[in-house]
Amino acid sequence: MTTRVGVVTFPGSLDDRDAQRAVRLAGAEPVALWHRDKDLHQVDAVVLPGGFSYGDYLRAGAISRFSPVMESIIEQAKLGMPVLGICNGFQVLTESHLLPGAMLRNNHLHFICREQKLRVENAGTAWTADYEAGQEIYIPLKNMDGRYTADARTIDELEAEGRVVFRYLDVNPNGSINDIAGITNAAGNVVGLMPHPEHAVEPLVGTGGTDGLGFFTSVLKQLVNA
Repeated sequence: MTTRVGVVTFPGSLDDRDAQRAVRLAGAEPVALWHRDKDLHQVDAVVLPGGFSYGDYLRAGAISRFSPVMESIIEQAKLGMPVLGICNGFQVLTESHLLPGAMLRNNHLHFICREQKLRVENAGTAWTADYEAGQEIYIPLKNMDGRYTADARTIDELEAEGRVVFRYLDVNPNGSINDIAGITNAAGNVVGLMPHPEHAVEPLVGTGGTDGLGFFTSVLKQLVNA
C-alpha cells in the first residue's frame, strides 16, 4: 500500500510543489491539500511548506493557523500523525501551539538566502530517523522571520528533553536562541525547522546535494514499519 503524504497549500505558499516533489522522490505519494478543506484525504503524514501564507500579515503563520485544514491537522497530530513544518510551516506550527515558542524578525532585519550548515541533534523523530545524532548537513535557508525565541523555562525544557532537533553551525543566520534551527514536540511526530530540506533532494537543483532527502525517507520508513 502506497504511503500518502499531504502537502498543504495556503494563499502565499511558495514551496508546496517542491515539497510534493521531495515526497515523490522519497518513494511516497504526494497529496495536495487545500487550506479551506478540512478533509485530509486519508493521508498518513502532512507537510506544511514554506512561503508567505496570507502575505505574513499580522504575524507569519498567524492567519493560516485558523484555516479549516489546520483543525484536522491539529487533531491528527495530537493522535500521532507525523507533521513537518518548513519555514513558514514552522511558524504555523508555533502559532497552532503544536510546537512551543515563536518566530521573530531576523536580528539583522534583512531577508536571508544561503546554504546553511546544520547539526542533527535528535535522530529519533519521525522526520530524522535516517540521520545520525551529530551528523552535519547542508540545507538551504531563506527567511525574514526566522529567529526562534521562547521563554527561559521552555528553552530549558527543550534542551533537557532533547527536543532541539537541529542547530545552526558556523554562523547563526538570524539570532535564534541557542542556535536553534528546528525543534520537535515531546512525542517526536511533529517537527518544525526554518531551513528548506525540500530544496536539497537531488543533485541538479538547490544546493546540488541530497542532504534534505532524509527527512522524507525517514517518515516513509516509519510509516511503513508502524
